[in-house]
Amino acid sequence: MSTSGDGAGRPVVVDMGAWQVARDELLAREKAHTREGDAIAAARRRLPMVEFDGTVEVVGADGAVAFLELFQGREELVVYKHMWHDGAPHQGQCEGCTTTAWHLRDSAYLNARGVSFAILTEGPWDEVAPYLEFMGYTQPWYSVRGLDEPVGGSMGYLTCFLRDGDRTFLTYSTTSRGNEVASPFFGLLDMTPYGRREAWEDNPEGWPEAPQVGSPLGGRGAPICWYWRTDVDGNATWGPTSRPVPQWTRPGVTPEETLGRQGECH
Repeated sequence: MSTSGDGAGRPVVVDMGAWQVARDELLAREKAHTREGDAIAAARRRLPMVEFDGTVEVVGADGAVAFLELFQGREELVVYKHMWHDGAPHQGQCEGCTTTAWHLRDSAYLNARGVSFAILTEGPWDEVAPYLEFMGYTQPWYSVRGLDEPVGGSMGYLTCFLRDGDRTFLTYSTTSRGNEVASPFFGLLDMTPYGRREAWEDNPEGWPEAPQVGSPLGGRGAPICWYWRTDVDGNATWGPTSRPVPQWTRPGVTPEETLGRQGECH
């Protein structure tokens, strides 16, 4: 037996037995999805790799160091390449990259498995250092300004490397929604009745619509990623008083009047 929900935009109400039947049907699909993910991971481990010069220098808190040092003696390394707006204040820095970096503040479990972690950015170190202090980040960050792929180059990527003695290799890289693996809140939102509330989602009729917040990214499904930026009251906005969401948790943070951006992210 089933009845409608308490109002528009809610799941139908059923008894526990009917819910379990529907849940078991979905579980079969979820298990198939998990097995396919395992198969893709197996194929990923069989990708070829590209050797590059690991002696190229990056700039961190202790000055210039060879890229090899980022492995910290381990064989494997995962990095996130964080975009940067030159000359912009803290609130003007990349909101999408903040989403990923904020969820990668601790690499204890990676380290326990023999994998090091670092964040690379094309921002100049004299701008990056105060930003790290403001955000409270403790993971290793390095400026790769002016360097070519695979160390520098395009930003917004999760990238994996392997070390064999003093030889270094690029093994894997992903961007866009491939970065979601680093941000568990996406998966948790996907479990909730209303999901992410993004315009591209396939929702039942009557479900709450995505907040109508224009995104400078535009393109298919805009407005998108409304949770990237809010004002001090938590209202989604891309305006000059907005900040990437985690910044409102920082001690003493205040609303500002400008994002101070000068062109595209680096």
